[in-house]
Amino acid sequence: MNLPPELKYAKTHEWIRAEGDVLTVGITDHAQDQLGDLVYVGDVKVGARLQAGETAGVVESVKAASDIYAPVAGEIVAFNEELASRPELLNETPYQAWIFKLKPDNMADTASLLDAAGYQASVEAD
Repeated sequence: MNLPPELKYAKTHEWIRAEGDVLTVGITDHAQDQLGDLVYVGDVKVGARLQAGETAGVVESVKAASDIYAPVAGEIVAFNEELASRPELLNETPYQAWIFKLKPDNMADTASLLDAAGYQASVEAD
């Protein structure tokens, strides 16, 4: 399983990368592999304030649809518009193709997320 060690992970299969006071959020390689060929990414509302675990958007594949969740509480400040026309970028480069950016209410909340080893253990336990 491809898991960059510098990222943090949610049990719901999102990854985060801290960039200053903003978190970049995408889905893991495992998630995109389970979903299959993605055909839609959207329903992300810039300006929405979310609690940790609330739905931030949706991804749809030829096999299934899946919600994308906010890993921590905060405000969505950007959506990767390129995914509207090229959702397959999440399949091709899951750790470069981000879905949304979140300004967290409290950056310290990211400490509750998993490291690569913890995420791998949670996937193997499922």
